[in-house]
Amino acid sequence: MAYILICEDEPHIASGVKFNLEAEGHQVTVAGTGEDTLARIAAAPDAVDALILDVMLPGIDGFEVAQTLRSRGWLRPILMLTARGRAEDVLRGFEAGTDDYLPKPFDLAILVARLNALLRRQQWKVTPPPPDVFVFAGRTVDFAAQELRVDDTVHPLTLMEVNLLRYLVQRDGQTVSRKQLLAEVWNVHEDTDTRAIDHFMSRLRKYIGESPTHPKHLLTVRGVGYRFDSGT
Repeated sequence: MAYILICEDEPHIASGVKFNLEAEGHQVTVAGTGEDTLARIAAAPDAVDALILDVMLPGIDGFEVAQTLRSRGWLRPILMLTARGRAEDVLRGFEAGTDDYLPKPFDLAILVARLNALLRRQQWKVTPPPPDVFVFAGRTVDFAAQELRVDDTVHPLTLMEVNLLRYLVQRDGQTVSRKQLLAEVWNVHEDTDTRAIDHFMSRLRKYIGESPTHPKHLLTVRGVGYRFDSGT
């Protein structure tokens, strides 16, 4: 059983999601605003196991809620609900720190399945699966624990940061196009000129300790995409 916080200002949607999650054995609370959600999590950050977060809210929106939580170091799963199906909006959610998204209207069974998948991944950090670690140039990426270790510094990673880094590491030395990353990491199959991927890459370079102008491992291939080079 997990404790789930739903941030949704439409009562009929919130009640339907709450009913289905409680039927799965979860404990569920509903907040109607982003401000209330931030206050609840700030008061007891370890009590909430996952957040279901609507984008369109009175006051601050879901993007700002997710970004604020991540900036405070809260790394529990966030599943975003959005009526905005455009690729730019989906990627904006990922850039803010969400782990998955579901466009409205949605099937409640799909929502429950996606949330349970996020909770299982979160549990791996407590009881991790067999070692899933990659070491390069004095850096250690623990994909299961969602951590990047550089010397004595540990950088917690969001699920989307882990997925992006894993994808690049698995293709060590290969150039990967932006279109590939959009489709295979973000599951976005539309043409978009968003720069969200660049923001992710900038953050990963910062964690690794690379110069933003002369990176050695996370390389930009002009006009194409990116390449990871482990240096091995």
